[in-house]
Amino acid sequence: MLMRKVPVFVPASPWGLRLPQKFVFLLFLSGLVTLCFGALFLLPNSSRLKRLFLAPRTQQPGLEVVAEVAGHPLAREPESPPNPAPAVPAPGGGDASSQASPRRRNAWPRRPHPTGAREAATAARGGGGAALGPQDGGVPFSFDFSAFRSRLRHPVLGTRVDESKEPQSLVRARREKIKEMMQFAWQSYKLYAMGKNELRPLTRDGYEGNMFGGLSGATIIDSLDTLYLMELQEEFQEAKAWVEENFHLNVSGEASLFEVNIRYIGGLLSAFYLTGEEVFRVKAIKLGEKLLPAFNTPTGIPKGVVNFKSGSNRSWGWAMAGSSSILAEFGSLHLEFLHLTELSGNQVFAEKVRNIRKVLRKINKPFGLYPNFLSPVSGNWMQHHVSVGGLGDSFYEYLIKSWLMSAKTDVEAKEMYYEALEAIETYLLNVSPGGLTYIAEWRGGILDHKMGHLACFSGGMIALGAEDAKEEKRAHYRELAAQITKTCHESYARSDTKLGPEAFWFNSGREAVATQLSESYYILRPEVVESYMYLWRQTHNPIYREWGWEVVMALEKYCRTEAGFSGIQDVYSSIPNHDNKQQTFFLAETLKYLYLLFSEDDMLSLEDWVFNTEAHPLPVNHSDSSSRAGG
Repeated sequence: MLMRKVPVFVPASPWGLRLPQKFVFLLFLSGLVTLCFGALFLLPNSSRLKRLFLAPRTQQPGLEVVAEVAGHPLAREPESPPNPAPAVPAPGGGDASSQASPRRRNAWPRRPHPTGAREAATAARGGGGAALGPQDGGVPFSFDFSAFRSRLRHPVLGTRVDESKEPQSLVRARREKIKEMMQFAWQSYKLYAMGKNELRPLTRDGYEGNMFGGLSGATIIDSLDTLYLMELQEEFQEAKAWVEENFHLNVSGEASLFEVNIRYIGGLLSAFYLTGEEVFRVKAIKLGEKLLPAFNTPTGIPKGVVNFKSGSNRSWGWAMAGSSSILAEFGSLHLEFLHLTELSGNQVFAEKVRNIRKVLRKINKPFGLYPNFLSPVSGNWMQHHVSVGGLGDSFYEYLIKSWLMSAKTDVEAKEMYYEALEAIETYLLNVSPGGLTYIAEWRGGILDHKMGHLACFSGGMIALGAEDAKEEKRAHYRELAAQITKTCHESYARSDTKLGPEAFWFNSGREAVATQLSESYYILRPEVVESYMYLWRQTHNPIYREWGWEVVMALEKYCRTEAGFSGIQDVYSSIPNHDNKQQTFFLAETLKYLYLLFSEDDMLSLEDWVFNTEAHPLPVNHSDSSSRAGG
């Protein structure tokens, strides 16, 4: 009988599976496990799953911040309005009164620290300065604001003297009048043009212009520090709220590198240093990043116009047929860009302006002079036109102020300034037959015997730099500053309105007067009263306050309208023809310098602050060793 052979030695599987079936099942199971773990570790966006299986790695605090700053991702981020910042110390506040921590770094340092009786009271009501994080539209970098404030040698808003003395009562009354003018200018702007760049007081509307690439609110940002300085608390809070809620950077027009830097970035930086409010720091840094494409040239000398949308750049069409950059423009970035690096940790800002310095040091200067036009492609001068007025002015100003802002450590800036000043004295300085000292303009060796209103800042600049000149030159520079300032005063005194023209000449027996209507206008410029302020602080000669008060009275009589202040088209006509524009620099500079002229010397003390060319105060970099000893 045939019997089928059965392998009785193979036990049955618990699942009823035989060996080949088990092999297939195990193969499938191993593939599934491999697939799951591959997805866990290799697919993107799996960090949440990883945290379920992997122990967290230890990381040094702040390391991710350093990495983000080093990578500069912010330049590519779309603008989003930051969350409301902490409450600002009201403008009644002031200044450092306590010692900084002995561990602080030897750099500017973040939270508001009360530094005077008025500011301490305000800070107690509210004021913090915690940084906005990336989720709030912030810039990830730690700046020790309280350590910075503790280094200041004077209260920001100054001390008060005995107000019962009659002379001080007069000074105080005049200061209050200037404050009222600022309040009127602000309220008129707020009523008719809030959010626009400038007020047109005759038509009672706003004006945007085309210099700022679509940015708005130039008057607001230019006014922030003046409102704070004058303790106009309600108005300052209005301005701050607008910046928080309405100042957006996602614009796409073409902007002037120079104007955006001195007005917007300068205004935001000074507002931060005065208050510690993070919103000002964040906006300044992000806006600074939007200016960086202007430097994309073979030499690193920036072009004057940057396109916020495309990142392209170009020179002004009128600047040697679009082939040149302007000395006063690329030479007036140093102060602000060093502070952008200080507040962001991003070295690119400082590197850009140091490269400009490097190019200027290498290039040959005709007779030691700096012409106004430089090719950003070749690095060569394009025309030998030299001026301490328009096109050249603030380049020289930023040299001496870079020296001062560095706490007198930027020796290169000091050397460049005094070398340039000696060349200006040798080739441009003149004295008229009537005894008026003026700085002419130089065109390839031929002088134009005229001086622009813009050049009248030079009296104050020379006075500011006199202290650090060679000892045998100090008295000379003080006298030179006084003589130039006197000449600029004469340009005011010889007009019917007691306001100065845009330019004035010294020829044909006429001195310190404009010779044509196209140069006879006054657009609320500050340069003359700027020099009055510096000369007052250096000499305390009462003539400078008297001259300043003459300007206040002339502004009230000829420039004040029912809805703000306006420039006039002819200073030689006692019947004003207004130009219908309240310039932003009238609030940023003219009224600020007048207010400081009638204030104590320790209000924004020149030991602690330098003013950018839009009169925005930026702090001197006091080191630990040079900080004041006590509160």
